[in-house]
Amino acid sequence: MNQPKQLFAWKRFSLEESEHTLPNGLVTNHITLEHPGAVLILPIANDGKLVMIRQYRPSIRRWIYEFPAGTLESSESPNVCAQRELAEEAQLQADEWHAIGESLPAPGFCNETQYLFVAKQLSPCAAEMDDDEVIEVVHFTVDEVKRLIAENEIQDSKTIVAFCRAQLLGLIT
Repeated sequence: MNQPKQLFAWKRFSLEESEHTLPNGLVTNHITLEHPGAVLILPIANDGKLVMIRQYRPSIRRWIYEFPAGTLESSESPNVCAQRELAEEAQLQADEWHAIGESLPAPGFCNETQYLFVAKQLSPCAAEMDDDEVIEVVHFTVDEVKRLIAENEIQDSKTIVAFCRAQLLGLIT
């Protein structure tokens, strides 16, 4: 494998092309979206409801339901990023955190790893939201989230992965 060639860079992201020898011996060029990584937080309110956000996403030109999430800053750990994103997007802090694994959202072209967390024992806090984020905080029961997923009202894959993982781990029922 040769050194990757950077084709384009923007903020913390870049497109890089590199030569790879595949397991079958074929040598090929592959373009990868280099991503610093991200976090997702599944907050469980003290009343048992799940805290979600309804956020306008310009890339798809519509509102979606998702759990709070965000991209890692330079040299920021996933734990610190999760605390920051929960505060910025939901105006919440948590006293109890559970790391529930990682997810690879688009491994065919992107090296992003998403670090998934469940946050409990929530309390309000004040934090500034990013200027380009238009967000409403909403609360749903577990059954309401199941219904929204089943009815295709929740389409965000990282949200669905975190919800399923938290259920499988017994953190939500």
